[in-house]
Amino acid sequence: MKGLKLIVCCSAAITLIPLPIHAEPLTTMDEVGAAIMSCWNPPTGVEKSAVTLSFSLKSDGSLVGPPQSTSIDVAGDETVRQQFVAAAMDAVDRCTPVELSPGLAQGIGGNPFTMEFTSSDKAQTLSPSN
Repeated sequence: MKGLKLIVCCSAAITLIPLPIHAEPLTTMDEVGAAIMSCWNPPTGVEKSAVTLSFSLKSDGSLVGPPQSTSIDVAGDETVRQQFVAAAMDAVDRCTPVELSPGLAQGIGGNPFTMEFTSSDKAQTLSPSN
């Protein structure tokens, strides 16, 4: 009976973990942005805040290196700021690698992109960095 409880408990926990599910490889940067945003979970109680991250993807959809913050506008003290930035970086880490279509993979490798994570809007897009 204990074993059954453990299995049910673990099964329930696994189903609560947000995982990006894509039936087919991503074909546009908007789809890549949406896939990464599916992992964005802003800290609770933080209002009117945003962080912009810059990162690059390899042609296999994995990160070239860790994301870097390029703009931080977080309401709150240093602890809140750090938690907000860490949550955004965690979203990128958890949702990569992404599965890219051959055409997108061919042109994406190493190019820097920026992505804004806000406390109120989950519909941000991925943009090429200039």
